[in-house]
Amino acid sequence: MKKNSSYSLNKPHYLLFFSFLFLSLFAFQEKEEGKTTLYLIGDSTVRNGGEGNLQLGWGNVLQDFFDSTKLEVSNQAMAGRSTRTFIKEGRWERVLETLKPGDFVMMQFGHNEGSEPDTTKAGYRGVLRGMGDETKELTWPDGTKETVHTYGWYLEKFITETIAKGATPIVASMIPRNKFQDGDVERADQDFGKWARAAARRHGVPFIDLNNIIGDQYDQWGPAVVKGLFERDHTHTNEAGARINAFYVTEGIRSLENVKLKDYLQKDMPTLFLIGDSTVKNGQGDGAGGLWGWGDFLAPYFDEEKIKVQNHALGGTSSRTFQTYGLWEKVLEKLEPGDYLIMQFGHNDASPLADTLRARGTIKSSGLEAEHIYNPITQKQETVYSYGQYLRQMIYEAKDKGATPIVCSLIPRNNWEDGKVNRADEDYALWAKQVAQDTNTPFIDLNKLVADEYDRLGEKYVRENLFNKSDHTHTIKDGAILNAEIVAEAIENINSIDLKSFLKN
Repeated sequence: MKKNSSYSLNKPHYLLFFSFLFLSLFAFQEKEEGKTTLYLIGDSTVRNGGEGNLQLGWGNVLQDFFDSTKLEVSNQAMAGRSTRTFIKEGRWERVLETLKPGDFVMMQFGHNEGSEPDTTKAGYRGVLRGMGDETKELTWPDGTKETVHTYGWYLEKFITETIAKGATPIVASMIPRNKFQDGDVERADQDFGKWARAAARRHGVPFIDLNNIIGDQYDQWGPAVVKGLFERDHTHTNEAGARINAFYVTEGIRSLENVKLKDYLQKDMPTLFLIGDSTVKNGQGDGAGGLWGWGDFLAPYFDEEKIKVQNHALGGTSSRTFQTYGLWEKVLEKLEPGDYLIMQFGHNDASPLADTLRARGTIKSSGLEAEHIYNPITQKQETVYSYGQYLRQMIYEAKDKGATPIVCSLIPRNNWEDGKVNRADEDYALWAKQVAQDTNTPFIDLNKLVADEYDRLGEKYVRENLFNKSDHTHTIKDGAILNAEIVAEAIENINSIDLKSFLKN
């Protein structure tokens, strides 16, 4: 039969090809098998798959924080399990079978251990309290005998058997539930959190006090914010809550001394997001028409090897339309735990609520007022809220994502009276400050800081050197640079957050 002109494999080529393929697959398998593994064992707060993303454990998203080319997170936790049943059901034995030297095992139990241990449905997963050697003998209906131990005993079994395999155990106290008493979240530092710490200390292994680390953050946010992290009950977090908890797991890992697990964490850096109107970013941020926003000159004040600065402000928007146009949703999708957000709105919020030009106004207040209107732009009914309420919405949602929001009052316009620049300390600057105080959010009174500097420089200088002569709102380059410097100095003076640590010396 006549051969076509395409290449065909003769026997030597055939053998060579498949030998190469076999060696390549073997090398790939070797590479995969050589990858370090972090095993997670625990209950539903570590691994949960209930109702889509409405109930997730922090272990479900922990891989996102690690370099997946170097380390694999194997989440072996199971909902409803305690230290006792995790062993009894053979789950721990299956982890041990694949555990190899150099791997890590992180354990977090405690939510399901509290019932009195017996053979009933309520007590089948309970353990004895404490760290001692006490035991309780049970006889199941089928005649099977079981010896129940203390919570500490089970943890120590995980620890010692992990060490025996040449792997590193890491003990974590359980995450707090969404339960507050007198404004403070309930802690487990007198029982299961205390005993977890004691078990780690007894064997000299790493310990991450998740209960208190996350509890401290919950206390700072308060019940209203924390409620948004739990969808169905007070124990199981939604995706936002899971990601926040996973972030604090990685923060705990970073704080551990002489633990190589931290070397596998993603080396990415936090981001400072800027949102606002044209006084933050004018046009495309390229100085068209000689006009600039201060957000375009803030990045040089930060160490770019430690933090990224992204300016998502858009000219013409108000606190309302930045959300209704979908701009805030796009920023919110990018926000991650550890990021920062600076917002500055107000210049366009004084516009009409329902005009045919832009319909971008908000109710003049920091309160909870609302008004139902027909929006002639969208040709739909819309409920319009106060300026303050739109700020609150973005603040709460940013905090839900684990980011740190900062509220700025609007920069002053180039309007003067009796040699003093006009201020907004009786309206938008005041309302921004009130919202920041109500939500326990850092506040930069940019209106006052910039106005003070304008007054010092004088009306003639400001008009001629910082603004376009035909525009009383938008700064030229020198004005934007001056305002950016004032923002950077204000950040340096905020002691309640660590954003200033990313500033250049």
